Amino acid sequence: MTFILIDNPRERRIVPCQNGHQSSFDADAEVEDKREGKDHVKHPITKAECIINMKEKVAQVSRWERENAQFNRSIFRVPKHLREVQSRAYTPQLVSIGPYHRGKDHLKEMENQKWRLLQHVLERTHHQVEHYYDEMSELEEKMRRCYAQRFEDIDSPEFVEMMLLDACFVVELLNASDKTFMDCWYSKGDPIFGTRGVLPCIQRDMLMLENQIPLFLLDKLYTLTLTCNSEENNSVSQLALQFFDSIIPGCQNLQHKVRNSKEPGLHLLRVVHQCLLPSSKDIPLEDCKKQRRHSLKTKTRVKFQHLLQSCKDKDSSNIPQLLGHSVMTLRGSGVRFQKNTSENFMDIEFKNGILYIPPLVIHNSTKSIFLNFMAFEQYYPNCSKHVTSYIRFMDGLINSHRDVEYLRYKGIIDHKLGSEQEVAGLVNKFCKEIAFDIDDDCYLSGVYAEVNKYFDQKWHVWRAILKHEYFTNPWATLSILAGSILIALAILQTIYTVMGYYE
Repeated sequence: MTFILIDNPRERRIVPCQNGHQSSFDADAEVEDKREGKDHVKHPITKAECIINMKEKVAQVSRWERENAQFNRSIFRVPKHLREVQSRAYTPQLVSIGPYHRGKDHLKEMENQKWRLLQHVLERTHHQVEHYYDEMSELEEKMRRCYAQRFEDIDSPEFVEMMLLDACFVVELLNASDKTFMDCWYSKGDPIFGTRGVLPCIQRDMLMLENQIPLFLLDKLYTLTLTCNSEENNSVSQLALQFFDSIIPGCQNLQHKVRNSKEPGLHLLRVVHQCLLPSSKDIPLEDCKKQRRHSLKTKTRVKFQHLLQSCKDKDSSNIPQLLGHSVMTLRGSGVRFQKNTSENFMDIEFKNGILYIPPLVIHNSTKSIFLNFMAFEQYYPNCSKHVTSYIRFMDGLINSHRDVEYLRYKGIIDHKLGSEQEVAGLVNKFCKEIAFDIDDDCYLSGVYAEVNKYFDQKWHVWRAILKHEYFTNPWATLSILAGSILIALAILQTIYTVMGYYE
């Protein structure tokens, strides 16, 4: 049986002619089409038809999607593959800030408190709500461009109302933390400021990537709410660091300072992220950009040189590698651990076989804060990867509860969790689905190289075994010394005996 094509070239129907034979392949195809409910088979389209299809799809791209590639969005949706690992770490549990989680049932209770705080601001500043609304309306388009999603389902008046209400809520929290809530005319029984356990939950929610509003909006509203006789000199960024001080990873009550003040602020998560830069990385924004451009230029050249070297002597030890040795394994190779006196928990150093690590305080909000920092580093292009680098380093050190126990014994880790095993499990889950390149702006690459080089030297391993096996207590030490003296005397006696024989 032979076939002829009929009509539309895009979907050409195949009908059999009266004369000819049907192949077994064609018969199977007909059976498959009937099984799937198809009465015709699509024919491969031509080049001209493909071009037409492509033009139609390009024309359907919205103006928002075209503009999205031109602006540096800074408030993102956490992608599905990260959310599936730790969904609660990215989802606010008490308060929604911004449009991503707006209207969720479990967050509606706090909406009433937002209106109450707005009423409080209006009474204190003696302004009408129209005054703030008009100022926020002028920033609407700029605010929308900060988000990776257009939110076309939220019309203009509703969007401005939402941002004004949320910004007022945040500014009031910052004001109350700077002064006292009673100085801001709130009572001791206030549902937010006077109830234990509420503020820590709000602080955690406000440091989630999807729960951010632009910093320029907060700056504008903060300026508008200052009274005429106010002598406030603080910025929103500085107030935010004071507000989050108790839950910022590392030691608490350090009076964190705003860094890179010349860089335009993005949101509160970015403000806190900037204050966590390692001390050696506390450099101006322009210098950071120059270093990043230089790094991109040299990255390919360095990797090519490493490739040539490995081809020459089959030795890739010069290439930076991740730290794959736990605390107990490193101790077995002679590496010692000591608490660094630096107030910044990221200032890790390795000198003369000693790994200096600043203390880190781990509490119930640490997981959420670190994961949101790392998600932000993954998707914001003009951002260092210091938090990801630090977490990957600690993840390499901690494999079991014994590693946590030793670090806690040395004063490096202080946790408020149930057990050392829980801390180890928490650290090991941090880096799941997180992309990391040690060559890409990793501030600890030098420490990786030095520790791995020290670990690979067998002399350090032998010395560590001798120390751990035979010098752990004074009796073992005395036994080794006595044995050594006896061996030395025996050798001397043998030498004198041989010399006397020849004389």
